[in-house]
Amino acid sequence: MDFVDLLKVIQIRLPSYRVDSNRLKMYVVESKAGAIGCMILALLFLGTWPAVLTFLERRGRLPQHTYLDYTLTNFLAAIAIALTFGEIGSSTTLMPNFLLQLTQDNWPSVMFAMAGGIFLCLGNLSTQYAFALVGLSVTEVITASITVVIGTTVNYFLDGKINKAEILFPGVACFLVAVFLGSWVHRSNAADNKAKLGSLPYKAEARAQGGEMSTGKAKVGSAGYLIELEGRRSIKVFGKNTYIGLAMCFFAGGCFSLFSPAFNLATNDQWHTLKDGVPHLVVYTAFFYFSLSCFVLAVILNVTLLYHPVLGLPKSSFKAYFSDWNGRGWAFVAGLLCGFGNGLQFMGGQAAGYAAADAVQALPLVSTFWGILLFGEYRRSSRKTYVLLAGMLLMFMVAVGVLMASAGTRKEE
Repeated sequence: MDFVDLLKVIQIRLPSYRVDSNRLKMYVVESKAGAIGCMILALLFLGTWPAVLTFLERRGRLPQHTYLDYTLTNFLAAIAIALTFGEIGSSTTLMPNFLLQLTQDNWPSVMFAMAGGIFLCLGNLSTQYAFALVGLSVTEVITASITVVIGTTVNYFLDGKINKAEILFPGVACFLVAVFLGSWVHRSNAADNKAKLGSLPYKAEARAQGGEMSTGKAKVGSAGYLIELEGRRSIKVFGKNTYIGLAMCFFAGGCFSLFSPAFNLATNDQWHTLKDGVPHLVVYTAFFYFSLSCFVLAVILNVTLLYHPVLGLPKSSFKAYFSDWNGRGWAFVAGLLCGFGNGLQFMGGQAAGYAAADAVQALPLVSTFWGILLFGEYRRSSRKTYVLLAGMLLMFMVAVGVLMASAGTRKEE
């Protein structure tokens, strides 16, 4: 074979080695296994960031300061996801890259995504105050359960019933049971704390503990510990009506139950609001708009709360906020955890159905773990409280397994 013949062979064979740009499409989660992996990571992230905010509040940092820091990195996480996963691979007609979609006429879907962000902001802001009044574990249980009962049902119908109803709705029922158990746990624990504080005067208990109170080392769960905690924390809870906290939980749960269906509508356009030929919002683009509206509203509300605080908190200012570096790093971490957690939830939901992705609402399992380990929640409580707590956690463990088992696979249109 001479050189000319060799060139002819190369010319014939080279096209088979050329890379098809359509194959380098944007990375999306498509398999059920990948979706479940996203849900598990999201569950860990979304169950941990509330514990960080609670930790800062118990150290005395103003919640307005913490939330402003948190919302900044929460938005940065969405930008990072959009500029990485949203730009990987070639842009196609049905799946444009993130930057290209910013220029398209997709405003109906954008408005759904931004509405979801507004619901999330209002819900997260409410829970931040409910954590102090009701406790981390109970707040997460009630809000997550309401989210599943309402939001999962809506998503099931929006997703064209791709999830197995005979499995999905028994899981929803488990979450509904957990709502009532969570309320009972709160009432029982509140009665336990009241009994602790009323059993012995503060000084008498300090002497009974061998002088531990004088060094600030009261036993976790004791009346002395509760009094010391009250002195440190930014939101004072003694004397406040705990039903305010429960009302915040139910309000937050209502908000959380709407943000996922709104995001579902933004990415799948079930109501056919887009013009013919305009592609659906890619999950990364929708998440960017979702986080943008959440960020803007959070800044507006928390700046207002700096000068007009609630629940007896002291007034603050921009100057005080910018100079408050005590715990700022932890607040930044909380925002990143929440941002990436929400992003992973939506990535999994786009693949396996948003109803099944609501399994991440079992995040109280993680939050309760942190609440007990870090904050001593339910320490030295009554047997009744422990029984109710065990029942609540059992319902969540059953529910998350059932919801994940109901996962389907979204059919491409």
